[in-house]
Amino acid sequence: MAYWLMKSEPGAWSWDQQKKEGKAGAEWDGVRNYQARNNMRAMKKGDLAFFYHSVGEKACVGIVKVVAEAHPDSTDGSGQWECVDVAAVADLPKPVTLADIKATPQLKDMVLVNNSRLSVQPVTVAEWQKVCALGGLPHPPKA
Repeated sequence: MAYWLMKSEPGAWSWDQQKKEGKAGAEWDGVRNYQARNNMRAMKKGDLAFFYHSVGEKACVGIVKVVAEAHPDSTDGSGQWECVDVAAVADLPKPVTLADIKATPQLKDMVLVNNSRLSVQPVTVAEWQKVCALGGLPHPPKA
């Protein structure tokens, strides 16, 4: 099992919208970047990811679980792009901002810090545990 971070503009798809999808979850569609698509191809059912609000808020606000592995993105007519389905698992009691992450020495090598534009990115076990702790989850969910 692995950990990830998935970015969404709250105006396009918010954490509240994700939670309303329930256990069935929803497609993480609209990704049009090869590296992000390849990261989704590597995801397995049961993997966990931070739900990150990009643009204004720039913060991890929740945790999602992969409920369906890579399949054709329903918003792409070319058949070139794929997506996974994710379902909300838990709120982060305290959003963890990009500033918080950059200010934490243990997270200096996190992809978010070094390639902030990548919309779907891997997270190490140590990074997962640290961000969960910063977000008020001393016992984070495990993939």
